Amino acid sequence: MARITGKGTKPEVAVRRVAHGLGYRFRLHRRDLPGSPDLVFPSRRLALFVHGCFWHRHAGCRLAYNPKSNVEFWQAKFKGNVARDARVLEELEGMGWRVAMIWECETRDFDSLCVKLKEILEQDDK
Repeated sequence: MARITGKGTKPEVAVRRVAHGLGYRFRLHRRDLPGSPDLVFPSRRLALFVHGCFWHRHAGCRLAYNPKSNVEFWQAKFKGNVARDARVLEELEGMGWRVAMIWECETRDFDSLCVKLKEILEQDDK
């Protein structure tokens, strides 16, 4: 697990490329916000997280499988991750930020990622 990084992952870089290509500018990993969101769009007050399906338990996703060894450890680990995600979401919304999540499996199809990101970013324009 030591080799698993939280920044600069392949899904995160894919989302950054699409957002930049669409003409949006953002900040990375703002540590002054709860949870240090992966992308922050300050002018839109939007915090965007790019979640790994395995670590953050994307419901119904084949990538969110359960390891067969050391089951108790993994259940506690996943339960803690989900609880932390919920707490961070609540804190950010309490501060007046919009929060959006893009899952790792959603970054695999470029066209659908573009559509989803446009929807998220243009939501407050309406």
